[in-house]
Amino acid sequence: MSEGSQAPVCPGAPVICIVGPTASGKSALADEVAMQLGTDVISVDSMQVYRGMDIGTAKTPMGERRVPLQMVDVSDISKDYSVAMFQRDARMLVNERRCAGKAAILCGGTGLYLDGVIDVMEFPTGETHGEVRSKYEGYLAKHGTQALWELLDSRDHESAAAIHPNNARRVVRALEMHDEGTSYAEQLSGLKARRPYYSVEMWGITMDRQRLYRRIDERVDAMMVAGLVDEVEGLVSAGLGEDLTARQAIGYKEVLAYLGGSCSLDECVELIKRRSRRYAKRQLSWLRRDGRVRWLDMDVLDTSGAADLVVKSYSAALRSS
Repeated sequence: MSEGSQAPVCPGAPVICIVGPTASGKSALADEVAMQLGTDVISVDSMQVYRGMDIGTAKTPMGERRVPLQMVDVSDISKDYSVAMFQRDARMLVNERRCAGKAAILCGGTGLYLDGVIDVMEFPTGETHGEVRSKYEGYLAKHGTQALWELLDSRDHESAAAIHPNNARRVVRALEMHDEGTSYAEQLSGLKARRPYYSVEMWGITMDRQRLYRRIDERVDAMMVAGLVDEVEGLVSAGLGEDLTARQAIGYKEVLAYLGGSCSLDECVELIKRRSRRYAKRQLSWLRRDGRVRWLDMDVLDTSGAADLVVKSYSAALRSS
């Protein structure tokens, strides 16, 4: 099956989506819901798909998983695993569970990847290597980012207007798409129009902002104690190249800067915390634009109580279907 192609949707219950900002407790809630419903959890995280990226992505260790966790460790870090690939593979898992009469539970905080599964979206192939890409990367190396953007502007003005000239990776992709007969600008417009692919019950975790920030800071400190620096050093040795998306993940790019001598370890840690807090704000903004989200206030609820609400709602949906 080609990337982004549509797998058949089996009739069944809504897909349960447990979403929220980083460090909010999504995984614990999803595990509890899955335990009660006798199913597993499908991770929706653009970086947990990579093998070896464990500590910095807060991947639940194998020995601590209460239920099986899918869509983790599916790609080597020396390759890019595109959103189109994720859409294809995650939908196959969702459909398998629905066809078997089991609950399908998505859990994660990568908004585009979640929307790519539950909404109608068509993505480019995501091919990251080949003659076309090499041609434009060679042009970039020879002429620079501004000249590359101007080349796009001369061929596809609308797409160029939607991309910052310094975003060379995206400019290269837009040029590839133009060569393929498609348009980055048209794709971007299409992604903004929400058309459900599955019926869903989407539950979002919320809590006091300062409490969330403390949880983020504590998680980062725990990652450092657990050996994040050693993990990153190992990934570099295993092929974490300069041009790979995985290298840009929060936690990893800051440690890489520290290893390269660009900052001290204390500065590295503070950068991870600050960028993680900003990322949490972006995640919440993304989710608040989606009217399907029902919010669970974890300043009032505990994990067990929140799980009971999710399970009761899902059971009611089953009875009415």
